[in-house]
Amino acid sequence: MDNLRFIRETMERAGTFTAVSGWGEVVIGVTAIAAAIVASQQTTHTGWVATWLAEAGIGAGISVASMTTKSHLANMPLITGPIRKLVLSFSPPMIVGAVLSVALMERGFFELLPAVWLLLYGAGVVTAGTYSVRIVPVMGAAFMAMGLAALIAPASWGTGLLIAGFGGVHIVFGLLIARRHGG
Repeated sequence: MDNLRFIRETMERAGTFTAVSGWGEVVIGVTAIAAAIVASQQTTHTGWVATWLAEAGIGAGISVASMTTKSHLANMPLITGPIRKLVLSFSPPMIVGAVLSVALMERGFFELLPAVWLLLYGAGVVTAGTYSVRIVPVMGAAFMAMGLAALIAPASWGTGLLIAGFGGVHIVFGLLIARRHGG
């Protein structure tokens, strides 16, 4: 009976646990807003892109650190089959985003970068979210919606949509994840 209880409790925890840290997502949202402020003050496209690339690195670091902390506190292993699947499913859209970013920058299509970044980041979150709780792919869909808005909106809205996407979506969904699925 003890073994059955252990198995049932483990299955229940696995069904509601997500290594995605809600509080980590909130911090990523705040740093994205700060990056947008810095990026908007850049006088060249290269400076603007460099600021957002720095934010991507900062966000990735926050994500890894917060996921590691959350898993440790929940006494759940971070390196598992689902986490490996998450990384493998998230990576291709990010690689495509990097390749497209370089191609668009070389051709001078800087105004398309916000749409490409939001759409592909959203696609990565949706695909990776298939190995997590339901709210994670929904968050990815919200990023994709912001990317679609950036694609059809005037180019002058790009930074604002990046703030709404990488800032606002991270903060809103981070709070929801923290509330429903633990820090």
